[in-house]
Amino acid sequence: MCLELILNVVNIHFVPFSDFFDNRQLKGEILSIFVIAIAAAEAAIVSAIYRNRKSTRINESNLLSK
Repeated sequence: MCLELILNVVNIHFVPFSDFFDNRQLKGEILSIFVIAIAAAEAAIVSAIYRNRKSTRINESNLLSK
């Protein structure tokens, strides 16, 4: 959860810096959308693991190979 908050703060800063340094290109906006997509994929993977195993404990991760 904390990592996603940090990524969202970084996304908030990408857009104004992109506009400040080069307002003709959308690099900051595209990078923000990319980071949001990665965070959504991470949440989907974690929820799928939890749905299948009913646990997110790291010591039970060896059960994922079965």
